Amino acid sequence: MAVSIHPTAIVDKGAELADGVEIGPFCVVSGKARLDVGVRLVSHVSVAGSTTIGPRTQVFPFAALGHPPQDTKYKGEDTKLIIGADNLIRESATFHLGTVQGRGETVIGSRGFFMNGAHIGHDNIVGNNVIYATHAVSGGLATINDFVILGGNSAIHQLGRIGVGGFIGGCAPVVGDVIPFGMVDHHGHLNGLNIVGLKRRGATRETIHMLRAVYRELFYGEGFFEDRLEMVAERYAAVPEVMHIVDFIRVGEKRPLCTPRAS
Repeated sequence: MAVSIHPTAIVDKGAELADGVEIGPFCVVSGKARLDVGVRLVSHVSVAGSTTIGPRTQVFPFAALGHPPQDTKYKGEDTKLIIGADNLIRESATFHLGTVQGRGETVIGSRGFFMNGAHIGHDNIVGNNVIYATHAVSGGLATINDFVILGGNSAIHQLGRIGVGGFIGGCAPVVGDVIPFGMVDHHGHLNGLNIVGLKRRGATRETIHMLRAVYRELFYGEGFFEDRLEMVAERYAAVPEVMHIVDFIRVGEKRPLCTPRAS
């Protein structure tokens, strides 16, 4: 498959373009960029810096990928943006490079859907099958795990972690880590589990009942939270979905957790 470059596009010398790449009108591509098989830049797309875009990813007008991080410590170092395969990146989305003080790279997984105005800050790690709805944003060094959905205008605080299968309501300000399968309401409080998402990915009724029991024990049980966490870990050690939650909390150590609204 031949590479297609519109006459009005600017592709710097050194850019690596694989078979089937399509670069539409008025796009600008950095000489350090690498576009894999079947990548399509629709029009007016800016790909800067050391940016890699994975196979068959489509990028729509006015998206800006690989520009300098919004971090005052950044002094022009050659950091990276790595985007996986089969992503859909809509109008005016912005994905920034990493920083040498952080991870050195911003990494986006595959099969994501990033709606208009979505922003992924420097040094983020974003998993597979993730959805950022319109104007959803994640600050620097955030970690967004697989199958997460961020509602429109939601904001994940810098360094924030969203566990696998999490669902963040529209306009939610999220300042604490969200447990795997957690659902956050529009006010930024944990509000149960993402049952719909669990069912879509094949969770059994028995597993869902166990997860609900674990949720009640962790956030509404008696005694110290640390003791309740260890009790859950011991009781459900053979249930992978429960251990996702336990391990997520343990790895976070002293980071704040997103919790239910106080009654």
